[in-house]
Amino acid sequence: MGQNTLRRSVLQGLITSAIVIGFDLTTRSWVTSSSATSIFESLPPLDGVLYTDNATLADASIDFGNIVHRQPIAVLKPGSIEDIVQVIQFARTHKLKVAPRGQGHSTYSQSQVEAGIVIDLSTLNKIHFIGTDRAIVDAGVLWSQLLQQTLVQGLTPPVLTDYIELSIGGTLSVGGIGGATHRYGVQVDNVLELKVVTGEGNLETCSPLYNRNLFTAVLAGLGQCGIIVQATVKLIPATTNARVFQLYYDDLATFTRDQREIINDERFNYVEGQLVSNNAGGWRYLLEAASFYSPPFVPNNSLLLAGLNYTRGTEQIEDKSYFDFLNRLAPTVAFLKSIGVWSYPHPWLNLFVPSSAVNSFVGEVVASLTLADTGEGPILLYPVKTERFGLPNFRVPNQKVVFLFALLRTAVPPDDSVITKMLNDNRRLFEQNRDLGGYQYPVNALSFSKEDWQQHFHPVWGNLVSAKQRYDPDNLLTPSQGIFANS
Repeated sequence: MGQNTLRRSVLQGLITSAIVIGFDLTTRSWVTSSSATSIFESLPPLDGVLYTDNATLADASIDFGNIVHRQPIAVLKPGSIEDIVQVIQFARTHKLKVAPRGQGHSTYSQSQVEAGIVIDLSTLNKIHFIGTDRAIVDAGVLWSQLLQQTLVQGLTPPVLTDYIELSIGGTLSVGGIGGATHRYGVQVDNVLELKVVTGEGNLETCSPLYNRNLFTAVLAGLGQCGIIVQATVKLIPATTNARVFQLYYDDLATFTRDQREIINDERFNYVEGQLVSNNAGGWRYLLEAASFYSPPFVPNNSLLLAGLNYTRGTEQIEDKSYFDFLNRLAPTVAFLKSIGVWSYPHPWLNLFVPSSAVNSFVGEVVASLTLADTGEGPILLYPVKTERFGLPNFRVPNQKVVFLFALLRTAVPPDDSVITKMLNDNRRLFEQNRDLGGYQYPVNALSFSKEDWQQHFHPVWGNLVSAKQRYDPDNLLTPSQGIFANS
């Protein structure tokens, strides 16, 4: 008899004398909870642990946004993909909602569920394979972890988010945008294959060529049709260094024009931008760009800067290692955590603004925007090319170039009126941008109705509805998004 079979047999016997929640692989002991709801007595044996203690439930009711708190009745920390299959099937039987959680970096309860089960994918974190052009990883692996392993072999994922301590399953559920998106699309455009547990509790493999309907429904699908448990992602050759350029502008139109030019000719590997205070109550514009290289080949600064109209004498140019550049937020995050600000509420807003309207829209916003309106959080503004996007659920304006405009707000507690004002501003700005043909990038602290979601996913709304009915017919998965709230 195999060890796993024996473990399951022992567990079944123990159920008669105690509520056995699972086997903790760290302590190599059975986990029980006197406070567990009796419903879980019928749960099949697990390789991981299902927690029902108050502390774990409270942790799962908090996310990075720290605005909305929905408390589950259980948290699964899986020891295998089979655990997720079992718990989804169990949830279907008992009509419980389920929410997958990666690093809990959502801002408005997207990874929470009231009186349901949270599946904490952080324990599903094995890198299975790294080849010359791909890696096979569990959904709980962090992009930083994958990057560190691929760089040993001179490889890198094509696109990385600015903050690389996010889970692969998490960013693939929303899109995954970054400074290399103008070249390679978003992270979902660089996926070769997935393993997914559907809302029916079935483990399925899908790719662009096999089971394509599920593949396109899950990538940037906001967790509605299945839980990504494993991904095969593209890799490309990596360099060892990055030459980083910071170029300042005083005029918005000049800034966005230069940004468009450098993403069109692709002279840089990385392009982003920010709005920064000019210390006089207004704003300056910072173009951030990087050229990746490996010595003895080095970038030609004159060619890279040719024709750009930044304010001369303000440019800053610095060489870093490739990893240090991609991991550049680590010191800031460590500092924010050390002073307690990382746990403050974050009413973030990320919008995709049509290129044709970016100067008028952003110009109107910044005319009255103050540092207090963002809690001194960063403001991003940079363009991407929509021809690089291939997944239907990743919604952007119907123009060749669109701009990500992100107000990454921090609300200083305990005054709830500050949060309320920021949330109201988010809704107002979303509606203004929507009326210009814009979209939200759905990682926001933004009140969204089912009608809003129908508009957001138009004209692919019908496809998403069909996929939901096929793969999650009981409407179990990720309810806090509110996409199928009345289903």
